[in-house]
Amino acid sequence: MTKDKQHIILKTENLAIGYKSKDSNNVVASNINIELEQGKLVGLIGANGIGKSTLLKTLTKVQNPLQGDVYLNNQDISKYSALELAKVLSLVLTEPIASKNLSVFELVALGRQPYTNWIGNLSKHDIAIVNNALEQTNISELKQKKCFELSDGQLQKVMISRALAQDTDLIILDEPTTHLDMYHKAYILKLLQRLAKDTGKTILFSSHEIDLAIQLCDTLIVMTETEVVSDEPCNLISKGTFNALFPEDLISFDKITGRFKVNK
Repeated sequence: MTKDKQHIILKTENLAIGYKSKDSNNVVASNINIELEQGKLVGLIGANGIGKSTLLKTLTKVQNPLQGDVYLNNQDISKYSALELAKVLSLVLTEPIASKNLSVFELVALGRQPYTNWIGNLSKHDIAIVNNALEQTNISELKQKKCFELSDGQLQKVMISRALAQDTDLIILDEPTTHLDMYHKAYILKLLQRLAKDTGKTILFSSHEIDLAIQLCDTLIVMTETEVVSDEPCNLISKGTFNALFPEDLISFDKITGRFKVNK
């Protein structure tokens, strides 16, 4: 008996990503066919420079595909207006925020912009959603602090809160654990795992923390030099997919421990 699939939030069909020049296309990856199910935590992993950021840019309509299609809630993403897209997709980037002089509450409240009137006034409903987002990330006590007073780990939780306040079906994060120590890397990824389960939102993040992603994610998208594959971590381990991530002369994947090891 096969397991029924959850609602598919995002899928790609024969997607090719890369950059166009005057004379030719620089293809980073092609034949990408992935499906992201509702309420799942999905990790995007691969070696440095393999094209993870290019894929995320294409999935979020920041960059056009070279070929193929991206569908969000069964609608071609190219058909969404900017406002429509902001109501179904929220994005957490690694770039510094525009103004760290904002309070935590003010920054999280920016997530309500797709829903507020043209003046930007928050309704009681908006304020309740912002406060709930702060509670979900355990930072309610920081709401009056200025963002410049926060640690990197606290600021990352604020950015996740803002995405929650935006109330979208899909949250995409580009390297959410950059600049964090090992404890806070694990904390942020465990937080994302819990939020996906508790809220029913689909959360996709790119990361170099491959060992943590294998342990915590429902699904992994693995980018190698030759292909992009997506499956449950246990199935990817069985298939030997992780062996293709790095040159075998230096690093190999141990199926028994589920971790990478440096070869002697």
